[in-house]
Amino acid sequence: MWCGILERKKLSDKKILKKAVKVAKKNGFDNVEIKVEDRVVYLTGRVNLWEDFLKIGSLTGKIKGVRGVVNNVDYPGKKRRERKKGRNEKIGEADVVIIGAGVVGCFIARELSKYNLKIILLEKAEDVACGTTKANNAMVHTGIGEKMGTLKQKLCVKGHKMFDKISQELNIPYKKCGMLILTTKETLSNYKIPSFISNFICRFIIPFILIRRGKKLGIFMEKIGRKKLLEKEPNLTRDVISGVYSPTYGITCPYLLTIALAENAVENGVDLLLNTEVVGIDVENGRVKSVLTDRGFIKTNFIVNSAGLYADEIAEMAGVREYTIHPKKGSTIIFDKETGNYINHSITFLKFPRVEHYKGGGIMLTVDGNIQWGPTIVEVEDKEDTSVTAEEIEHILKYYSHLLPNFPKNKVIAYFAGVRASTFTEDFFIEASKKVKGFIHVAGIQSPGLAASPAIAEMVVRILKNEGLFMKRKKNFNPYGRQRIHFRELNIEEKKRLVEKNALYGRIVCRCEEVSEAEIVDAIHGKIPAFSVDAIKRRTRAGMGRCQGAFCLPRIVSIISRETGIPPEKIVKDGKDSNLFAGRAKCFLEEKND
Repeated sequence: MWCGILERKKLSDKKILKKAVKVAKKNGFDNVEIKVEDRVVYLTGRVNLWEDFLKIGSLTGKIKGVRGVVNNVDYPGKKRRERKKGRNEKIGEADVVIIGAGVVGCFIARELSKYNLKIILLEKAEDVACGTTKANNAMVHTGIGEKMGTLKQKLCVKGHKMFDKISQELNIPYKKCGMLILTTKETLSNYKIPSFISNFICRFIIPFILIRRGKKLGIFMEKIGRKKLLEKEPNLTRDVISGVYSPTYGITCPYLLTIALAENAVENGVDLLLNTEVVGIDVENGRVKSVLTDRGFIKTNFIVNSAGLYADEIAEMAGVREYTIHPKKGSTIIFDKETGNYINHSITFLKFPRVEHYKGGGIMLTVDGNIQWGPTIVEVEDKEDTSVTAEEIEHILKYYSHLLPNFPKNKVIAYFAGVRASTFTEDFFIEASKKVKGFIHVAGIQSPGLAASPAIAEMVVRILKNEGLFMKRKKNFNPYGRQRIHFRELNIEEKKRLVEKNALYGRIVCRCEEVSEAEIVDAIHGKIPAFSVDAIKRRTRAGMGRCQGAFCLPRIVSIISRETGIPPEKIVKDGKDSNLFAGRAKCFLEEKND
């Protein structure tokens, strides 16, 4: 039996190799060497440009049957990251070590905290949700926009349905605002076809295809005509032709969700080590032995690699790399809350031909009352490239403006970019390594990673069980997160009662978002303490309003300094090397006691 399976695998590898060689030669990549092992394609050699590096990787990833693409092809100017040295000092021991405290890593940590296990969650940044998670556009996708039959679609459909329960347990914001998927005169404008044909396609064919796809996935969607669309969204362009309404599309706050997950995991016994970077993995006799960090080593039999943009580098440390992460940047514009009532649903539109592996972004609601436009999609060489250019802002404004022609575009208050952790197969890579026992890949988690994350966590638990981890459920697991006080959301009487109990609630630090000093102090002394300006921002929204912290930043720094004893000039914006001040300023002179 095993001989037959091995023989079929070899034949499959031979077929993939033959196709990969053919693809490379057809596209002029004669200097690229190709090897295939267990349906993973390994590329080496040299090309002339970074764009060629991307092209050969993407073309290879499209070959049917390919599990992963490891792209080690060289090109002029290719950057190589130097690996830090670890410390040969034992700092812990665990049944499972999870690498990466983004939303996926924190969901996995919480799921594992339901069992009698010693779990350590590692994060190289100074807070959770500091990578791709914090720059997510917060959409809880239904799965309708994903390629049929992919793992990411399957997990998105399942994960989306889990958010009601999760949001209730963790007390995090979650709203099913619905999504309008539109066709307009722009939908088929790139094709030279008569208008009556394009109108027919936009009005009947495209909605039919979307609704049929939804039925296959168990997602309720309904076709909406132009008249009803304009009733639902009075500010919508008159060029709209038709639409499909997906009522269960949701929005959340990705960093509040991740913080709540991490806090709940810690509450249930998980050890969270921040400012701890993995620099090596010790493997002995084909099995995980320990994780080496810049603070010391941790003995363990199981590693869950949820390191996001750096998952391929972590896998390389264990000698089990089966994919390459090629980062894709997405930029987003945030508008003032003054525009919050301009739309009633999140809105996107279909434009053909479609950009590959991109749902198209849109004009989206947020749980905080702002409206956001975006995100874009562009390949970038640097995994840390979160810059936003003037050209990108102009593109966003131009691309979506026709949907809301009279929208006040001068109300922009902020813009940001996140980086997606894409593999060349453009799907999630979640499985146990066949080469090293105890190493679990959780890689390639790009959109719809947020929506899929609770289902990913359950999948990882099943993999760990199958790999031999003994798991016994706790009787005392507490699924509930703490109730956070948001002063701005209270009525007058509730505010009065709070101020009577704690005078710090009467001191408004951030006027734009009405954040009190008490909320900032609570964040500083929370289950996962917030010692940086952005950590405070993620928990309270202080500095996220119209002035973007111009008024409240010095006051926030003073409060952090007072509560922690950290000198103001040592307080950072968001992690290492992000100091805000060169020295003490007048605004940080010792305050007199009230």
